Amino acid sequence: MQKDKDADLPEQVMWEGRFITAKTRGRWEYVGRARGIRAAAIIALDDDPDGTRHVLLVSQYRVPLGRFSLEIPAGLIGDDEGSEGEDAAAAAARELEEETGYRAGRLDVLGEFYSSPGMVSEAFTLLRARDLERVGEGGGTESENITVHRVALRDLSRFVAEWRRAGHAVDVRIAMLLTPDYLGED
Repeated sequence: MQKDKDADLPEQVMWEGRFITAKTRGRWEYVGRARGIRAAAIIALDDDPDGTRHVLLVSQYRVPLGRFSLEIPAGLIGDDEGSEGEDAAAAAARELEEETGYRAGRLDVLGEFYSSPGMVSEAFTLLRARDLERVGEGGGTESENITVHRVALRDLSRFVAEWRRAGHAVDVRIAMLLTPDYLGED
């Protein structure tokens, strides 16, 4: 494979905020996380006694989109002062409980992924949460207004279609859940 002609040029920081940094490299403009912050995203699967499998989703208003967005639970790793070396699984467990009110008995790392590699350098660690126990209401921190959705996987396509018809946004990571074999067991 041949590298882009700008690949070895120096990266220049154009602007840096608390959480994001705007950068250029040759003719490319892109955004990355500031201070080495990373993200964790969680596919949280919850089974009923009858075997019906559900997925936990969250929704919240996203200012950059100007509307509500349906997402899998996710959050930043190492964004608080003193937590720079935080483990992805520890952050995922914390975020899952904060956002959904569920605690995972098991978290499996599925790998590193990129949400929009032509514009954002951020990678996120994707984890699958299983053996869930409801321990609270969820909803996020006091600065968040998160709604929790527990959706049967067999109804997910319909749920997402209704969400979109209502004019809301859908995070691309939801598409992974719509792929029949993606959630295969290890």
